[in-house]
Amino acid sequence: MTPETVHLIERLYPEIRDDLLVALVGGVVNEPILFDDKVDFYPLAQPAQGVRSITGTATLEAGQPPQRFFQRDIDFEYSSGDNAIIWLEGGTWPDDDSVFYVDYFAEGSRSPLTDINVGSVGRTICEAIGREMAVVYQQVNETYRSGFIDTAQGRSLDLVVSILGITRKTKDFAVGQVTFFRDPAVDGGISIPIGTLLTTAKGEATFVTTQLRTLQRGQVRIDVPVRAGDASRGEVGLVAADSITVLVQPIAGISRVNNFEPLALAAEDETDEDLRSRAKAALRGLGKGTLAALIQVIAEQRAKLTEVWEPNGPPARQTPPGIVSLLVESEPERFPSLQAAVAQTRAAGVQTSLVARYIFFKPRLTVSLIGDLSDSNKAKVRNDVIDAIRQAVEALGSGEAIAASAVLEAIATVKEVATNETGQPIVRFLDVMTWQADVGQPSTADLTDALVTAMQSVPPTDLAAQKAAIDQVLLAEGPSLVPTGQRLPNRSLIQTLDGNPAQDGDIEAAEFQVIAEIDGQPWWIVLDLDPTDVLLA
Repeated sequence: MTPETVHLIERLYPEIRDDLLVALVGGVVNEPILFDDKVDFYPLAQPAQGVRSITGTATLEAGQPPQRFFQRDIDFEYSSGDNAIIWLEGGTWPDDDSVFYVDYFAEGSRSPLTDINVGSVGRTICEAIGREMAVVYQQVNETYRSGFIDTAQGRSLDLVVSILGITRKTKDFAVGQVTFFRDPAVDGGISIPIGTLLTTAKGEATFVTTQLRTLQRGQVRIDVPVRAGDASRGEVGLVAADSITVLVQPIAGISRVNNFEPLALAAEDETDEDLRSRAKAALRGLGKGTLAALIQVIAEQRAKLTEVWEPNGPPARQTPPGIVSLLVESEPERFPSLQAAVAQTRAAGVQTSLVARYIFFKPRLTVSLIGDLSDSNKAKVRNDVIDAIRQAVEALGSGEAIAASAVLEAIATVKEVATNETGQPIVRFLDVMTWQADVGQPSTADLTDALVTAMQSVPPTDLAAQKAAIDQVLLAEGPSLVPTGQRLPNRSLIQTLDGNPAQDGDIEAAEFQVIAEIDGQPWWIVLDLDPTDVLLA
């Protein structure tokens, strides 16, 4: 639901009461007038003795409910000489192009009832009727909201989720916490979705996560609340500590799971919010494996899908059955969590390959230190140097090159690194290696073979026919290789500052850069640096 549709009809008691009172004395109720914020003068349709009230829509702050009532002499005034509504400067005006409604007392009314003051019989009856009508409006709204998973509560929510075959878990389902551990080789945030399935080592009991958790970058472990599955109700789910060790569907970046405390029966039934989250997770699961589901989860992770290879795609984008390859545009530090989200969304038996335009950059260098350090301190300095370079690389955007000078500036922030008389860190680049990710570009060999084949059927003396055959090959939509994401060596990405291929002397003199553009496409630079690549002198 949206804020615009959360209420079927919203009418408050003061609004209903004023409508009844104006109708009782023969006035005009809810005369609609279209508002234009360039105009502040609005004549009424009939001569009026006075205006009772004006209602409409005025959005004051984003996320807040709109104002419905406007105040006389603050927001508007009635000009009897012009028989018109005049909106006042500094007051609250209706939203542009919205409709406001005017209740006013018409001249020449023949109603026998004229007393609508507080305490009069007519007003008392209108107030009683208005209160009952306001209650009916609220009851109708509550019935309307009870039909949607976002707004239904209690028994109504039980009936809504029963369409998916889901029932509320009661107190006799065991609850507890399971700790998820990061794979040291994986960096970045890792999302653990609601409904992640876990089991004991022998599969005697199953459990599902009940809340979304994200393992932040640099965080080694995180505790996630779990509840026993439908088949593990009661005593079956009361497992001991160190029993839940199996992650049924692997999550990229998670190495292992374990419960350090035994599970216990819940103190209360499943809450509306937990039941609502579980039903939404099940509903999303119904669409798993579809391309639409994969596109949605990629968008939710703030990434962009640029190309798709699938079995039902065009010839240039076809893959074998059961294999889907996706080329995405994503920041490198978000890529592990994106992989995990896609792995959770894909259907069982579908192999999903996620690739991005990444250039992997590995400098091998020698760093001079101040004084003599112990082995443990040297290991810390290596990590500090790697972290400093990584921060410099992660600050780059798509298509932005990394220069040797930026690497030196990053290393200079490590206080244990020695500097020369000009304040530059004493660093020597031994070598620089670069790779590009395989994103499915057509191979040169395929193009060469196609040209040779085309030229064999053309007379060698017919230049026009030869040109036509070459154009046919070059303009045809040939088969594209399915991306593998593997690293392909590409030393041409290492250039001098003026754009020429960098030589060993340029690298040693730190007068080079790693470009981040291939065939006019922007790529991301990713640091691939191990402690063994940093030598300390």
